[in-house]
Amino acid sequence: MREQKRREARSWAQQLLYNFLRVIARIVAVAFYRIRVFGRENWPDEGGALVCSNHQGFLDPPLVGLCCDRQLSYLAKKSLFKFPLKGFIEYLNAIPVNRAGTGLDGLKETLKRLRSGELVLIFPEGTRSENGEFGQVKPGFIAVARKGKAPIVPVTFDGSFQAWPKWQLLPSIGVVHVMIGKPITTEEIAQMTDDELQSALQTRMDEMFQEVRYSRARSMNPRVHTTDKTQFA
Repeated sequence: MREQKRREARSWAQQLLYNFLRVIARIVAVAFYRIRVFGRENWPDEGGALVCSNHQGFLDPPLVGLCCDRQLSYLAKKSLFKFPLKGFIEYLNAIPVNRAGTGLDGLKETLKRLRSGELVLIFPEGTRSENGEFGQVKPGFIAVARKGKAPIVPVTFDGSFQAWPKWQLLPSIGVVHVMIGKPITTEEIAQMTDDELQSALQTRMDEMFQEVRYSRARSMNPRVHTTDKTQFA
């Protein structure tokens, strides 16, 4: 009974901290990044889902998290799970991944959370962008989605690269727009081959990235009236 009460207290405290930090992140995003979010209605209300996002810079995990009213789990390098970060990032639902090894420990925990009805964020490009562009989706997400029996929620944004690229020590003020796309359902996933699924996610995220980049460009320069969004690629 005592152990159960401890777990319940920890869970309550974790939710409180996560929700508090999400509110702070939203205030910062509005104040310093003039954030706009499109497609909030596409977040699943319940059940597990694999959230696949483009990866522009250091701000990306909290950027996606602040756009969602549900808690997200995140993949993080195992080397980060040391004092003083260990307890903090565990409280924020981080999943340790050993990039130098097989990564099976992270895969098992990811599948466990998907099957228990949680949202898990991954970056299918595999690394942060060198130039802010959306790159090639790697096939690693496919096995996770299939084994986890989870829909895929595509997310794209623009402006994170300009705000805090991987070689910059501190963040800059900027403009960030985010788009949450319609999920690729488990039924659709089951009907596709691996190549078709990889191509479908690539195409959908490519299109979303052009939309959100165009939206950001319009917000920064109202004189932009062209409908040819590819010029912002």
